[in-house]
Amino acid sequence: MSGAGFAGPPTSDEERVVLHVDMDCFYAACERRREPTLRGKPVVVGMGYEAGEPHGAVATASYEAREHGVESAQPISQALEALPRAETAPDDHDGPVGHYRPVDMAYYREVSDEIRAILHGVADAVREVSIDEAYLDVTDRVGWHSVEVFASSLKERIDEEIGVPASVGVGPNMSVAKVASDYDKPDGLVVVEPAEVREFLAPLPVEELHGVGPVTARELRGMGVGTAGDLASADRDALVSRFGARGGTIHDHARGRDPRPVEPVGKPKSLSSESAFTEPTDAFDAVCERLLRLADEVVERTESRDALYKTIGIKVVRPPFDVNTRERSLSGPVADADLVESVVLDLAEEFEGETVRKLGVRVSNLTFAEGTQAPLDEWEGEREGGVGAEDGLDEGEARSEGPDRDDGRSEHDRPADRARGQTTFVDFT
Repeated sequence: MSGAGFAGPPTSDEERVVLHVDMDCFYAACERRREPTLRGKPVVVGMGYEAGEPHGAVATASYEAREHGVESAQPISQALEALPRAETAPDDHDGPVGHYRPVDMAYYREVSDEIRAILHGVADAVREVSIDEAYLDVTDRVGWHSVEVFASSLKERIDEEIGVPASVGVGPNMSVAKVASDYDKPDGLVVVEPAEVREFLAPLPVEELHGVGPVTARELRGMGVGTAGDLASADRDALVSRFGARGGTIHDHARGRDPRPVEPVGKPKSLSSESAFTEPTDAFDAVCERLLRLADEVVERTESRDALYKTIGIKVVRPPFDVNTRERSLSGPVADADLVESVVLDLAEEFEGETVRKLGVRVSNLTFAEGTQAPLDEWEGEREGGVGAEDGLDEGEARSEGPDRDDGRSEHDRPADRARGQTTFVDFT
């Protein structure tokens, strides 16, 4: 949507420009990135599912699979009735078939980390709410006159660099942006300017509003409230009496109000920066130059947050998506820009002569409390990693795993800390 803007002095909400980035059928999209031949075909990703077996449940289904009745949380056995497995369908079967894959959280986290690096590079404030969903406050970077171009470029970058589609909603707050990103899935882009919010929301069913689930929607309809417009016009006191404080919250959301700031959930566990080459390169000088620039960006971010770090690492992605990570850890936290540069270049030596598609630098095991730095020559050792790494979240809050859904309720977990000095797989952005 677009509009003529607002009249009169802007409120704080009208000054904010918030994006909600939601990956479409994320697990299925990751499988298609890994197997490009699956593009355009029905893909079903199952939890508790093993290849060729009928047990487990659907974690996500591509839109092509949904057209044939396959839905999230559905038993795999039921999904197979609607979409027989492609590998075992009879030769004379002339109906649709599905391509079934087991959940591979390690790989999905790797892809999510690459997306996360892009998001943190284009916004000063990012709130990651799941493996496939985040809010961005870009108020200080872009205005309403140019936000559509900004959001479109972000979508294109994610698609081109990462290889998975995203839907983006833009609004003056998180609630409106969330509704906007759901409005035109898949691969959608909807911009709702401040002056358009009430008109945009009014005709939507109440369950389309952020914070209104199926049970609440049924209760609201029992009260004669079926649309967001109905909810916006409803008696606030009656809603609070029926639903408690949440009644006031959903009433605000129906009116396009949401005062919550876009901020990280909890303190970051690591800080990182990534950059992709326009064309893969084997020029080691160019690799080192890019790594030093990324190191400077990461150090600047740690200094702005008064953070110390115990672990320094790099990420090297070789074509097409061969992810390799190396990191070293001190016996205690430090803050030393020269040390970061030295370690980064030392770790990079292993990849001299390799063709590189993308690079990353990360500092982790962060400490925010004041304290004494550790001696700079006490190393725990070097760790190695590659594709299939499971290091979980870089920034934000650890979450439990769950089905991958387009409503943003998919979540993920972070494994326990690694043992001192142990060689292990790692991954980061």
